[in-house]
Amino acid sequence: MQISYNTCETEMPEINQERVSLWISQVVENFDCEIGEINYYFCSDNYLLEMNREHLNHDYFTDIITFDYTVADIISGDLFISVDTVRDNAQEYQVDFLEELHRVIVHGVLHLLGIDDKCDEDQEIMTQKEDESLALLSKIH
Repeated sequence: MQISYNTCETEMPEINQERVSLWISQVVENFDCEIGEINYYFCSDNYLLEMNREHLNHDYFTDIITFDYTVADIISGDLFISVDTVRDNAQEYQVDFLEELHRVIVHGVLHLLGIDDKCDEDQEIMTQKEDESLALLSKIH
């Protein structure tokens, strides 16, 4: 298992990397899968916008882009998270920045685990799984 935390054009958010890694490992185990290599890249809005344009042909800001390299039940991927957009969303939803960041961190992993959020029904399932995962995080110290 390998989970790494990196930055691109921003400072590293103040997360407990060891705790987050244990949490993500537990989430993945709960799906009867295992972690191969998951790389988190915390970046600026502009950096992620350029990636969105270049790789996905989308011309808008987003909180996360997930590149899925999963094979069978070995979960692997690169997850690019805009710290700027997460901060903006936390203000908009009136939640703590770290809570919103944790939600986005697990959102990407849930995508790697095969959960989609393209339609309303899928979005409900995604939100439910995010909430379940966040409850699990509160039990890890």
